[in-house]
Amino acid sequence: MNHSPVWVGDLAKVFYDENRGEVRAVDGISFDCRPGEIFGLLGANGAGKTTALRVLATILKPTSGSATVMGHDAANEPEAVRRSLGFYSSTTALYPRLTARETLEFFARINGYPEAGVRERVERLVARFGIGEYADARVDKLSQGMKQKVSIARTVVHDPPVLIFDEPTVGPMCLMPLKCRR
Repeated sequence: MNHSPVWVGDLAKVFYDENRGEVRAVDGISFDCRPGEIFGLLGANGAGKTTALRVLATILKPTSGSATVMGHDAANEPEAVRRSLGFYSSTTALYPRLTARETLEFFARINGYPEAGVRERVERLVARFGIGEYADARVDKLSQGMKQKVSIARTVVHDPPVLIFDEPTVGPMCLMPLKCRR
C-alpha cells in the first residue's frame, strides 16, 4: 500500500485525432509526491504535463495505469479525489456574475468546507490575497491579475491537503507565502 499523497503508476492517456490517428499524450509515467514535497512536471509544449494533471484532477480518465490522491483512485473515486485537492489552471473560468467573495464562499461550500467556518475562512483569504477592496465586485469587472488572485484563493479555500497548479505563472502574478491553514 502506497502512503504518498499523490502516486502515479504507469499512467497513459491516448486520444484519437482524425489527422494524426492515435496520440499518446501521456505514455507510461510513474512518480509519487510525498508529504511536504513540491513536485514539478517539466517538459516541452505538448509533452503531456497538463494531460497528466487533468487525469490526477479527475477531469480526464486514464487509458491505462493508475493514479491516487490521498489514497483515492482517480478513475474510480473521483469525488473523494476532488475533495482532497485544489486544482488551479490558467484556463479555469470564474463565474462572471458572482463577486470575488461569493466565488470563494461558493467553492468553499461545494468542496465541503465546514459551514460554520466558511465566512471566517473567506475573510482570511480575502485579507491574505489583498482583494478586500475588490471582494464585492463582480468577477467580470476585475483586472486579469485580480482574477488570478481570486482563482488561486478559490483553489485553496477548502484547505485541501494536495494542490495542483497547472501553468500558475501565466500572466501577471504576485506570489506570497500561504499560511492560511484552518
